[in-house]
Amino acid sequence: MTGIPLILVLVAAIIVMIAMISIWKVHPFISIMLVALTFGLIGGIPLVDRKVDGEVVEQGIATVIGAGFSGTFTSIGIVIILGALIGLILEKTGAAFQIADAIVRVIGKKRPVLATQLMGWVVSIPVFCDSGFVILNPIRRALARRTATSSVAMTVALSAGLYTAHVFIPPTPGPIAAANTLGVGNNLLLVMCIGLLVSIPALIVSYFFALYIGKRVKSTEDEIIEDEAVLEGAYEELRASYGKLPSIGASFAPIVVPILLLALGSIGSVLKWTGFLGDIVGFFGTPVIALAVGVLFAAITIATVGKGKQMYDITDETLRTVGPILFITAAGGVLGKVISSTDVVVYIQDNATSFASVGLFFPFLISAILKTAQGSSTVALVTTAGIVAPLLPTLGLETPLQITLAVMAIAAGAMTVSHANDSYFWVVTQFGGMTPQQGYRTQTVVTGLMGVTSMIFIWLLGLVIV
Repeated sequence: MTGIPLILVLVAAIIVMIAMISIWKVHPFISIMLVALTFGLIGGIPLVDRKVDGEVVEQGIATVIGAGFSGTFTSIGIVIILGALIGLILEKTGAAFQIADAIVRVIGKKRPVLATQLMGWVVSIPVFCDSGFVILNPIRRALARRTATSSVAMTVALSAGLYTAHVFIPPTPGPIAAANTLGVGNNLLLVMCIGLLVSIPALIVSYFFALYIGKRVKSTEDEIIEDEAVLEGAYEELRASYGKLPSIGASFAPIVVPILLLALGSIGSVLKWTGFLGDIVGFFGTPVIALAVGVLFAAITIATVGKGKQMYDITDETLRTVGPILFITAAGGVLGKVISSTDVVVYIQDNATSFASVGLFFPFLISAILKTAQGSSTVALVTTAGIVAPLLPTLGLETPLQITLAVMAIAAGAMTVSHANDSYFWVVTQFGGMTPQQGYRTQTVVTGLMGVTSMIFIWLLGLVIV
């Protein structure tokens, strides 16, 4: 099968995959693998390897699936594990709490909504947004009471700050997975820098929306007059629960040091450093080694607070948490490999002009559909990356910068929108003291605004710098 019929089968396959995940509640890994297998067979991939004179001239479906699966683990597995390990150590030691508190002190209490948003944005670079919201919620509540600010405004600001970093900035697994699948995993610093840049319009629109909606929606926290001493006590209780807290420097080091190493590696590559210096800079500037150094600093952090014995348990918890993400990511790699092994790519190449006109909006729309349908931003990121990867040249996205913008477009789609099928929606509404209806007016609307605004900015950025 080829041509339009095969394209229609691909569309149907994606719809079935979405239905399996969101309606029939089939696990994403099984859903993606079944769709990949079925589409591969319908698309004409042979049942077994075809050989001529003992040499493989066309891979069979099992070989294609194996190549897609193993290729994903080879390129991304260690990076995701190390990034998640750093985040969990920061969470367990109270370093994430220290980072948030430092940001609040720097910005001050005169701009509580902005302070809350930015502390969420920074903390969520290494920490999952769900965990980040739980960690920072006591700070949000105490700061809202101290400054007589709307609890809803503070909730929306914190949620938006966390969510922005979660989808746009490595080392959270979603953007790392997408970057590796699309072939810019070795340019992780570029992905991080563009992610920081793309974060700006998302933060701006969510900040003003938080101020706006805070005047119109009242949560139970706003309606119930709480004793300020109680909130202050809860804040201090959270601080005390960590025991000895790491220093500010030790808290930031696991995040800052890998970024500096990646930057140094990029500088060495651009300036073409050679010899021993070039080798050293190139070694420490690779994502795996840079994040490994980050883990080393995180281990030092946990040792300074006397919790070194917890390292085994934290590592074990990290592996259990990251396992499903790795397998879903690998399944996305399988789907991408299967698509590239059919005539879909050939057909699109033959009609490249039409598809190139869509450009960056194609990955955004696919990701937004997946996100809205099944709820998980990470699943939307990794699955869309697998679908888009073989189509990049025909979409006119070939240079590292263009491909990085494609990663950002996928990420923008992966935040559009958060609603009842998203666990983060329930974390925000429940901890923020809001009803589901209020959650739709706040969390769902702000994520829609952030996603669309980010995509428009990414498109304009592509016109200016590409």
